[in-house]
Amino acid sequence: MNRILAGRLSVLCLVVSLAAAFSAGAHAGEPIEADVVLRNGILVDGTGADRVTGDLAIRGDRIVAVGEFAITGVPVTIDCTGLIIAPGFIDLHNHSDEQILKPETRANLNSLSQGCTTVVTGNCGAGPVDVAAYDKAIEACGAGTNIAHLLPQGSLRQEVVGLANRPATPEEIETMQQLTCKAMQDGAWGMSTGLIYVPGSYADTDELVAIAQVIGEQGGIYASHMRNESTELLAAVEELLEIGRRAKLPVHASHFKSSGHDAWGLIRQAAKMIEQARADGQQATADQYPYIASSTSLAATVIPTSARADSHEKFVERLDSSERGPSIRAHIADVLRQKDDGVAIRIARYATRPDWVGKNLREIATAEGITPLELCVKITRGGNAQIVNFCMSEDDVRFAMQIPWVATASDGRAAIPGADRPHPRYYGTFARKVGFYSLREEVLPLEQAVRSCSGLPAEILGLADRGVLKPGHFADIVVFDPVTYVDTATFDDPHRYATGVRQLFVNGTPVVSNGYPTGALAGRVLRHTSATDQESAAGQDVAKSQGAAKVPKSAKDAP
Repeated sequence: MNRILAGRLSVLCLVVSLAAAFSAGAHAGEPIEADVVLRNGILVDGTGADRVTGDLAIRGDRIVAVGEFAITGVPVTIDCTGLIIAPGFIDLHNHSDEQILKPETRANLNSLSQGCTTVVTGNCGAGPVDVAAYDKAIEACGAGTNIAHLLPQGSLRQEVVGLANRPATPEEIETMQQLTCKAMQDGAWGMSTGLIYVPGSYADTDELVAIAQVIGEQGGIYASHMRNESTELLAAVEELLEIGRRAKLPVHASHFKSSGHDAWGLIRQAAKMIEQARADGQQATADQYPYIASSTSLAATVIPTSARADSHEKFVERLDSSERGPSIRAHIADVLRQKDDGVAIRIARYATRPDWVGKNLREIATAEGITPLELCVKITRGGNAQIVNFCMSEDDVRFAMQIPWVATASDGRAAIPGADRPHPRYYGTFARKVGFYSLREEVLPLEQAVRSCSGLPAEILGLADRGVLKPGHFADIVVFDPVTYVDTATFDDPHRYATGVRQLFVNGTPVVSNGYPTGALAGRVLRHTSATDQESAAGQDVAKSQGAAKVPKSAKDAP
């Protein structure tokens, strides 16, 4: 009975808080001055609260009212009857580091067409280490979406240690700590690792903790492509949690999954480990892309990291040596055994043989008159190829997306249609999660699906003024048709834009209007404010007059 009463009180408190929030946007009945008013839409606010019908007002780059309110002046009014109004989606795991600087992809249209307004770069331990220079380059060119950057540990290690497979020296660790502190002060939101990739994988737990401590001291997060997402998943999760405990910072598992037939179901045990850590007070979260296939390089999939140390030339020497060559081939053969003799691996991009794109390894090997093992050796010897790897269970995918601390993230990048066949997640992640799995398959409620794409990633990253429909927040807003909003990209035809987004605003600027992109580059660089800067700002605020406006401490947005 006490539990029932407590539950009813919780619901009552939620209703009261929602009413208070909505009335706050109405300024106690005073007319709202607005540039744009979205009328009579279905408001799904990003917190997980029940949807309500109402209006939303935008002035400049901010939301100024949500719910029921009077307006003054003659704002642009958009009828949103029957349409969902939600916060712009936040992609926690994106690889647009280079693409966002290129003229042909800086608009990031494949993300905008899904309703995504912010992407986080620097993931899997790869990307620019000089955060200030990177942010400055983005601002000089403009971007279609907001960009928040993580310091990539693999690139950091390469800059200081190189590609050698050895422990970092104390002096090298100190240098990496200094560069990490600078990156955080320049606006990085934390650090990412890619612990299956060279050279990030050569760092042991102690080295990672030493650098993560600097991130924690500056108020950042630690996001990790863990050391293993297959049969050793549980050990990898334990390392993630250990780093969080020892370094005293929030930890985040990137693209949470159990990969390979032998590992299917392990994600449930991994989730229990994270649940227990959370129950013990640790900040631990994850993200997921809603597909049964992953995508990375062929080398990272089939070649052991120890064989890839130092340089490609050194790898080829090991491959050809009588000492290391047989063990490398044996490792490749074991991976292929788990991949149905190569049927589960498709070539997504390979400049040397574009005619192989879209075909699986066994199919190509048969046509070439060689074995899948020989094909892998041939490709990795000559360079590398990007692949799509069918390795996950649909049941595991559906299980993960229902976990309340698992956000949605694409693991994609800005792209335009071309001759390659990338993973369809580039074009469809958010529309698939919300449009297909929630609205059509009803795997999870719409409110939870939207929260996993907006309010939850904002909370994980520390974006205090985005991700929720709330007066005072930045006007990153998506309006989509629940009937037509869905992914259309497939593994066979991935360069297909999502459908159903009717309106999209980035910082109050329309970037999609009536279903068509406007071409506006309205994105901004989002800079994290380090703990050092927060303390400095707090001291300055004390000296200011009480009526002075204060910038939110979580972020400094470029003008």
